Amino acid sequence: PTASVYLLLSTVLWVCDGVKFGQLCSSNPSNSRRTSDRWGQGQYGAGRGTRLHQGLDIKCSDGAAVYAPFDVTLKGKLTVYTDPSKAAINEGINLSGQGLCFKLFYVRPDRTSGTVRKGQRIGTMLPMQSVYPGITSHIHVQMCDKRDPTPYF
Repeated sequence: PTASVYLLLSTVLWVCDGVKFGQLCSSNPSNSRRTSDRWGQGQYGAGRGTRLHQGLDIKCSDGAAVYAPFDVTLKGKLTVYTDPSKAAINEGINLSGQGLCFKLFYVRPDRTSGTVRKGQRIGTMLPMQSVYPGITSHIHVQMCDKRDPTPYF
């Protein structure tokens, strides 16, 4: 039974590892990442004062269309911050698809339930520059279990 368990596990891991995010933002066809700017860095695990960044930042211009990265189910709106001074960018959406559960921050969803096909518009990038002037505007991609989303890009 040990060999069959290893075979099953390696097959499951291989299938999961094959998942790649399609284009998230109309202004960034290659899903290039936010690197470093005056507000910090966009990679998973980057320092955020006393905490670590628990997502991956994908560049997206303020006001750009946001697309489904693959066939997804919309699982409701999310609130990013409790700070009222960040109200302009305080929206996001919960999604699932391809065996993954993830969240997109700084996106005003067009709708919050139902299914959407890969490449269809799911929302609009919020005006990040109005809250963080000079930041590289981006969508924050965070896995529901807070593991590193980088391998999916």
